[in-house]
Amino acid sequence: MTQQPPLNVLLADDDTDDRYFFAKALKEITIDTHLTTLNDGEELMDYLAANFQNLPDVLFLDLSMPRKSGFECLAEIKEDPRLKDLPIVMFSTSFPRDKTYEQGMIMMLFSIGAWEFIRKPSDFETLKTVVKNALIRLIDDRNNLINL
Repeated sequence: MTQQPPLNVLLADDDTDDRYFFAKALKEITIDTHLTTLNDGEELMDYLAANFQNLPDVLFLDLSMPRKSGFECLAEIKEDPRLKDLPIVMFSTSFPRDKTYEQGMIMMLFSIGAWEFIRKPSDFETLKTVVKNALIRLIDDRNNLINL
């Protein structure tokens, strides 16, 4: 069996602590990854424009960021033919606890083109689990496409 290259993971999140814990979680899971982090939506869009021929395998995108929100980035990415197939995991704590509002927002994210939505967990072990599960799903989806 051939060795698979590391998954290229891109994280756009304005919160320094969230970036740190995300990177730490990736190091502790059993999936080989390479992480690039960006601080806000404008930095993300500049990065994607400069690297559209070498896109990451997945983008974890914070919903609430300064300069350009995750919503705005998601819409721009999905409208760009060069970027539209990039799997995007919306990653946020910004929803109020009103379940009806939250479900409406999540459905809107999926209708725009989000691949997954994850509420940022408050504890590190859960963070590791949700990130690992998202990456396993990504790998499984890719394997299913290859085997079609």
